[in-house]
Amino acid sequence: MKQVVQNYKSGELALLDVPVPGCKPGGVLVRSAYSLISTGTELMKVSEAGMSMLGKARSRPDQVAKVVQSVAVNGVPATYRKVMGKLDSYTPLGYSLCGVVEQVGAGIDDVAVGDLVACAGNEHALHAELNWVPKNLYAPVPDGLAPQHAAFGTVGSIALQGVRQGEPQLGEVALVIGLGLIGQLVVQLLTAAGVRVVGVDPDPARCELAERLGAAACGDPASAAVETAVAELTGGHGVDQVYLAAGGGSNQPVELAARLARDRGRVVDIGKCRLDLPWNAYYEKELDVRFSRSYGPGRYDPEYELEGRDYPIGYVRWTERRNLACFLDLVARGRVDVEPLVSRIADFDDAVETYQSLKNGELKAVAVLFRYPGHAVEAAAPEVAVPAVKRGGAAVSVSARTAGAPVRLAFVGAGNYATSMLLPHLAQREGVELSTVVTTTALSAANAQRKFGFAEATTDLDAVLGDKSIDAVFVVTRHSSHAELTRRALLAGKTVFVEKPLALTEDELASVLAAVEESGNDRLQVGFNRRFAPLLREARKRFGARTGPASLRYLVNAGRLAQGSWYLQQGSEGSRFAGEGGHFIDTASWLLDADPVSVYAVAPSGNEDLQVVLRYPDGSTATISYVTTGAPGFPKETLDLVADGKVLRLDDFVRASVYGRKRWVSSRLPKARDKGQSAELAAFVKAVRTGGPMPVPLESLVATTAATLAVQAGLAGGAPVTLARAR
Repeated sequence: MKQVVQNYKSGELALLDVPVPGCKPGGVLVRSAYSLISTGTELMKVSEAGMSMLGKARSRPDQVAKVVQSVAVNGVPATYRKVMGKLDSYTPLGYSLCGVVEQVGAGIDDVAVGDLVACAGNEHALHAELNWVPKNLYAPVPDGLAPQHAAFGTVGSIALQGVRQGEPQLGEVALVIGLGLIGQLVVQLLTAAGVRVVGVDPDPARCELAERLGAAACGDPASAAVETAVAELTGGHGVDQVYLAAGGGSNQPVELAARLARDRGRVVDIGKCRLDLPWNAYYEKELDVRFSRSYGPGRYDPEYELEGRDYPIGYVRWTERRNLACFLDLVARGRVDVEPLVSRIADFDDAVETYQSLKNGELKAVAVLFRYPGHAVEAAAPEVAVPAVKRGGAAVSVSARTAGAPVRLAFVGAGNYATSMLLPHLAQREGVELSTVVTTTALSAANAQRKFGFAEATTDLDAVLGDKSIDAVFVVTRHSSHAELTRRALLAGKTVFVEKPLALTEDELASVLAAVEESGNDRLQVGFNRRFAPLLREARKRFGARTGPASLRYLVNAGRLAQGSWYLQQGSEGSRFAGEGGHFIDTASWLLDADPVSVYAVAPSGNEDLQVVLRYPDGSTATISYVTTGAPGFPKETLDLVADGKVLRLDDFVRASVYGRKRWVSSRLPKARDKGQSAELAAFVKAVRTGGPMPVPLESLVATTAATLAVQAGLAGGAPVTLARAR
């Protein structure tokens, strides 16, 4: 097998062929899937190895002291041979990985062959294809947690142990000095614990990342912004805790800690920075200086680490292994987000080049992962079924129409969208009769009747579904009721227009399709209106046919919702993206003329922003950036489609352009944006009046709904979701 090694004397890095370790009792043999490079600890070791002998001695005075002691006891020649022999040997790198159990040693009963585990230890979780790991240095990976994220387990445990040493309490304020890998994790852990965090780092990109991940404010240690933020958050008293997650030879971190900590505050050293404590500053505030020893209790205890002797939980609540399991659980539940920390995933075969790039500064990174060959162990990639549309017999007859008679419509629901975006287009349309409006409250029905001229207003849905004279039913209620109301209307033989979403779960989607099969009624339209927008249709026509795969980018600047909006009731009404994401998926699929085959979704912690990547059968991709944290003045929807040397650009349904052999730019619309509702309703009414095909095939509506549902599955699983089409 291959393993990354280093010669500390020469500084040489190599990917060496070494024997496979045996599977001893009390542990498991693990085949690596991903291992994490510690860009702090490991790079410091790599850099030291490249120094001269004098430089090595200066960087490790602790080792020099041992050499001096050895000379006094054993003499110069013996000590020289011992030191040179140790320096001129290959030493391993790495201490945090995730892999699959390949063999189980005697005495192990908590995991089995094939299980995914996270592993720790600078002797047992090495950058190697196979590692033997003792029981107290691995933990099973929770279901749904991606292996590349589980590979952060050990580094996360170091951050977690540091936070535990600070004993944070709800409502406190903390200062994190150093926003590298450990510092970024400390920020998230403190935020999850209800602590407000100020971050310090000279790198603006790291400060920006920490703020995205939950820090209240971040800045350069020399800037006044940090002191101002601390003063505002603490009322001038100073922070309750300081976490030193920085390295290097500067004494600035401990001096800054003393200046910004409150009286009797706590200072926790997690990193390896200079600690010349300014006596007066620490004495006058009586600061409590604490050290965090690696992953937690058990570290450096051979009986715990090698012999598997656990500490009783009643006496030691958080051991190395329990910290590891706790961190994995936090990541699995979305309380800590490690995906934004991943700067690069490199193939293990490129390990030496990757280290060199990091050492030389060519690769600026917070976290780098090695991906091992032959192990595309992505956690069992989740799958969402795209149900087959089965049209049954004529168990229920679709409402028959008299030729030439107006199309009689009923509305179930008369909320803001129905009254502002749908009914104004229908109320004056020739050949349409607004028959009945149904709401749960009598007054809202009466208001809709008065404003739009419905013949009747009622709260009795059954009466509407049983009325043979009604041709079509509009379902414009809250999201949680869409699938059930659609199912009932289909079984009643009505043509149905349901606003998005069609369904919030796979079971709801299946229930709608079961109604189609049972009744033989497939007369269904979902309110995906953007494909009907005149400006977008004209741009698509100008773009023309394509021969190669396309790349589509869709930015949706959704903005924040007002407090009290029912859209925020995710427990009952689904997420915001579940509610309206189908619009954007349908638009992408219409432009690419296909249904997606897989969905990958990621989201930063702390808000509802999403990145959704759709893959299509011909290799085309669509990336939907759904953001709630953008500027309110920026357009809501912008779209770019690139293929075959051509570019289609849509600017918020106000302006469109196509670049190719010839350039076409639309004139700016003089009136309000037309997102296609009027044309969509005209197509629907025509289908009802003529009995012709529905405007969008049912198979497409189902595929879009399944892809929307797959976004949530992808967020939970951290891996691409395959859209498996039932046959």
